Amino acid sequence: WYKTQENMLLVISMQGGKCRNQSSLVRLTGTKYSCGGGGCGACTVMVSRYNSTTKAIHHYPATACLVPICSLYGAAVTTVEGVGSIKTRIHPVQERLAKCHGTQCGFCSPGMVMSIYTLLRNHPEPAPEQITKALGVERNLCHCTGYRPIVESGKTFCVESTVCELKGSGKCCMDQEDGSLVNRWEKMCTKLYDEDEFQPLDPSQEPIFPPELIRMAEDPNKRRLTFQGERTTWITPATLNDLLELKANFPKAPLVMGNTELGPSIKFKNEFHPVFISPLGLPELHFVNTTDDGKGDNRCGIQLAQLNDALHFIVSEQPKEKTKTYRALLKHLRTLAGAQIRNMAPAPSFHHTSHLSLIPLNGPFLERSPEADLKSEEIVSSVYIPYSTQWHFVFGLRMAQRQENAFAIVNAGMSVKFEDGTNTIKKLQMFYGSVGPTTVSASQTCKQLIGRQWDDQMLSDACRWVLDEIYIPPAAEGGMVEYRRTLIISLLFKFYLKVRRGLNQMDPQKFPDIPEKFMSALEDFPIETPQGIQMFQCVDPHQPPQDPVGHPVMHQSAIKHTTGEAVYIDDMPCIDQELFLAPITSTRAHAKIISIDISEALALPGVVDVITAEDVPGDNNYQGEIFYAQNEVICVGQIVGTVAADTYAHAREAAKKVKIAYEDIEPRIITIEQALKHNSFLFDEKKIEQGNVEQAFKYVDQIIEGEVHVEGQEHFYMETSSILALPKEEDKEMVLHLGTQYPTRVQEYVAAALNVPRNRIACRMKRTGGAFGGKVAKPAVLGAVSAVAANKTGRPIRFILERGDDMLITAGRHPLLGKYKIGFMNNGVIKAADVEYYVNGGCTPDESEMVVEFIVLKSENAYYIPNFRCRGRACKTNLPSNTAFRGFGFPQGTVVVEAYITAVASQCNLPPEEVKEINMYKRISKTAFKQTFNPEPLRRCWKECLEKSSFYTRKLAAEEFNKKNYWKKRGLAIVPMKFCIGIPTAYYNQAATLVHIYLDGSVLVTHGGCELGQGLYTKMIQVRSVNAITLNAQNACQTLMARLHPIIRKNPKGKWEDWIAKAFEKSISLSATGYFKGYQTNMDWEKGEGNAYPYYVYGAACSEVEVNCLTGAHKLLRTDIFMDAAFSINPALDIGQVEGAFIQGMGFYTIEELKYSPEGVLYSRSPDDYKIPTVTEIPEEFYVTLVRSQNPIGLGEAGMFLGSSVLFAIYDAVAAARRERGLAKTFVLSSPATPEMIRMTCVDQFTDMERLFSKEKGSPGHVSYSIFFCVSYSERRQRETESVFKCLDSFNNLDCPEPNP
Repeated sequence: WYKTQENMLLVISMQGGKCRNQSSLVRLTGTKYSCGGGGCGACTVMVSRYNSTTKAIHHYPATACLVPICSLYGAAVTTVEGVGSIKTRIHPVQERLAKCHGTQCGFCSPGMVMSIYTLLRNHPEPAPEQITKALGVERNLCHCTGYRPIVESGKTFCVESTVCELKGSGKCCMDQEDGSLVNRWEKMCTKLYDEDEFQPLDPSQEPIFPPELIRMAEDPNKRRLTFQGERTTWITPATLNDLLELKANFPKAPLVMGNTELGPSIKFKNEFHPVFISPLGLPELHFVNTTDDGKGDNRCGIQLAQLNDALHFIVSEQPKEKTKTYRALLKHLRTLAGAQIRNMAPAPSFHHTSHLSLIPLNGPFLERSPEADLKSEEIVSSVYIPYSTQWHFVFGLRMAQRQENAFAIVNAGMSVKFEDGTNTIKKLQMFYGSVGPTTVSASQTCKQLIGRQWDDQMLSDACRWVLDEIYIPPAAEGGMVEYRRTLIISLLFKFYLKVRRGLNQMDPQKFPDIPEKFMSALEDFPIETPQGIQMFQCVDPHQPPQDPVGHPVMHQSAIKHTTGEAVYIDDMPCIDQELFLAPITSTRAHAKIISIDISEALALPGVVDVITAEDVPGDNNYQGEIFYAQNEVICVGQIVGTVAADTYAHAREAAKKVKIAYEDIEPRIITIEQALKHNSFLFDEKKIEQGNVEQAFKYVDQIIEGEVHVEGQEHFYMETSSILALPKEEDKEMVLHLGTQYPTRVQEYVAAALNVPRNRIACRMKRTGGAFGGKVAKPAVLGAVSAVAANKTGRPIRFILERGDDMLITAGRHPLLGKYKIGFMNNGVIKAADVEYYVNGGCTPDESEMVVEFIVLKSENAYYIPNFRCRGRACKTNLPSNTAFRGFGFPQGTVVVEAYITAVASQCNLPPEEVKEINMYKRISKTAFKQTFNPEPLRRCWKECLEKSSFYTRKLAAEEFNKKNYWKKRGLAIVPMKFCIGIPTAYYNQAATLVHIYLDGSVLVTHGGCELGQGLYTKMIQVRSVNAITLNAQNACQTLMARLHPIIRKNPKGKWEDWIAKAFEKSISLSATGYFKGYQTNMDWEKGEGNAYPYYVYGAACSEVEVNCLTGAHKLLRTDIFMDAAFSINPALDIGQVEGAFIQGMGFYTIEELKYSPEGVLYSRSPDDYKIPTVTEIPEEFYVTLVRSQNPIGLGEAGMFLGSSVLFAIYDAVAAARRERGLAKTFVLSSPATPEMIRMTCVDQFTDMERLFSKEKGSPGHVSYSIFFCVSYSERRQRETESVFKCLDSFNNLDCPEPNP
């Protein structure tokens, strides 16, 4: 291992040289380790290789966590340190990402830098869409910023300016006369950074490719390379014959090209292979050729990215009719994995076939039939892709949870050839993926359709036959059986339409076109580069220029974030005798522990000890939280023990060898419904009430009752839970370095576990890579677990949870079941509401009681209902304990409020926004718990959101769009928000600060706040702020200035340093404490009243979506947010908090889905299974305005709920589809509104056909892992009264089918 002067690594550990990977010789910690499976982009680096044939140097991004070191022979690897550093110079990419406010917690920032940097190395003047692709399609995840500022930083490198241009018109959006924009406002600013500050990009100053690697690549004497490890051998053959010889000698050895499939299998599925063969670099496998007989020869060693480039070239050179297969492949490649993966993964899945024989890529081969499969000693050398012909149509079709970088729920490849000049089927092929263990061919259906006309009757038969041929069993892996079967025929219908359209374009006279209303079903949603405006109150022009308050100041650590020099826990250097900790977790939800056998684990090399409950010197069950399970386990994922070893690999391997015998205990409670059945609760009921609810129900026009299910959410902070515990030699002291939002609790729990006074425990927290509430309570338990291990071994302990373990152990947002009964008048006025909330608290108390309190106290949202009752309880179940999360229950509970408001509107035949305004607080009022507040800022946000978003104009446009399109619908929704800030218990609101002025004039501020990415330190530096932490800092500074006043008065023209020196000579104390007693809040739950919150934050959001009713996909077109923000101390930080919270909320309400088994096992434990939003999910147009008021602020929590505007816009679009189909106007759309839920709620002939065939098969149509936290579709159908289509006959007329009463 060595590096060049430019910090370009030549064959180096891809984990950034961290001690967890024993690469301390290098100490390049900028590359971050987050998911370990290539799914998040935090570990992105640039790999550069020299092609001796083309004499070209190719740069591509790669995920370091998947790249085997041995595969890097001859490559140069550039990490973020090689791009720029605060010690030398920062690169323009790093500077602009920081100054455009594209970092918050900063953990993802090095990966973002490397993706943009690699793009610029290949394209110094990129187009805007290349920036979006570089970040969105390349699997760079961020859960903080909302992506908009990251994309904007990249767009500053584009040739033409893309900032403030409206849809490519070249006009500034601020000059438009459209009332939807906020150009008419006075004294409003939109500039968050100064482009004139940016240093220019000079490609000539980039590091050169190492000449020694060029010489290596051009060396004609290639030889076999062998790398020998402790347990495995890696062999790189020199020639194709050498490869065949190795395959003959090691027939079971896997062939490794990109390691994108094998790597995760080894890491997460415990696969083991003693020998690996890597043909990477063999010239015989690395070229693309076009032959004269119309076949593209693609060698199997090329990466998917290279295949993509080659296909683009061929498509540009050849006639359109010849490249239909190529274009179908390109369409599929666009959404297949990220660029980092595509640059590593080989073109086909690297199966083995002979280089001497030709095997057709047909059904038997794809289904891995024994007669068509490959011999163990054979390899694939190339894949031939034939040209298409005039009467040949080929299409690839796909549906996934997320538009980009997500495994397909169902995908398909379909091809049809017609007799020349006719629509008579000559040959038909249909292949489906994700419907079985292998690719499935609908071969029997295709045979039956040969000779048929391409018409509606053929489609009807094809759908029936393919459903009969491709059977997905009810208990199939992955669930979603009803949805997947519906997609099978929905995608077939889409193929049918595409071919019909193609035939019409070839001969309009002979082949009729498809109905105009069906045209929108043909194309998927495009990927657009997001744009928008951020508006905030301008600073008073009379404000002194040296006063930074109100200015969009860059995050204090932003440059360090982008250079990778911000230090996180796992970046800290190795400590002498340090041990690594790996958890041993329960595999049962509720069971007695019969025995724990650790003998095999202790016998493994490097293992120092196994720690269990017996080793806890103090309390093992503190305040209801259990550190190590003892005698029984109460959830899957509970920590039973830990293994301490000299390396993490040794610790992890030993943890797998611990044998635990269990005896199951009943009942095993997983769901809220099961908890209600067993009367299993964590706390007593919380309740507020006003008026006489029961009496009011007697005098209303209508009463509706319903339920809303809101699933949980994973925090998915980029830096997993990380702790470094250092035992001291004296007085049982211990220091813990960790990422936490609550160091005091960590100190308390560790002291309790070790049975020592709290003053012996020091917790140090400088920053953490995201938290969102997930690091409030959980680090206390994990800290105690680590401290016990450090105490027993007497050595430092490094405890860094893998992503899957973190998701399993720490849980997340509380799933919620809301039940409501609403009484209202026909004009939409709500007179009475009785609401019950139940949350799934999990197995221990954690923060569940406070979460329920918050849900109940905030349950009115923005509406005044004179007779109102709300009750809430936390259910005790056998799941890991759910915990604090951004919004603290408000995002779940208030969805129920907006749901019943929308239901009332539907019953009254009124628009939801009208019913909302009718029932909204209008004057100074009291809440249901008797606290007085002024709703004027709420109504201002609401009014301006309606006006400035052009809500009514756009709603009319959406209605017009819906009339013209049957399979795609648009929906708009606007939601108001009244969010309470603070905690009802007064002492939680206190805070203190210690300020020191040193003799050189520098100042040190020590405080109790935690930097999570929200810019707390930055605002502290800006001096004045309005939350608890900075109020006490201001108090301390005022004290110091009062002491310095006599000195300053005598020398008013002196320097700060002179005043400080003089004060010291006069023995004036230069230290002061600031203390904020806290807001004096209270809540009396027996009376159901109190002054629970110090103030409120108000806001409103309007979102517009487009829904594909045929697949369930949706696209967020535009969002307008108006947020009451007082006078923003730092508009850049506050807008970043609003945007980040909104996108996180949008993900919560749409695509983020936790999946559990009936036994309580969490299935979604990685970014492959759990999808947070990417760049391609954010609004195409994104407008955020900070509305000035007199309220203090707290925007990061509040903005989360505004993401529900997307959920209710989807509801609006689905309602439009159902109205057109003659279905019931009131229906349930719970959260999240996943593609499955959207598709199955848009009932049509395809869903009905699937249900009919499922009934005939005698199997239930719907099986879903997440059934426990959302209502199953079969239950929903029982609650609805709706018309049913004639399933089979509806295909005989392609026009919009009429409902059958």
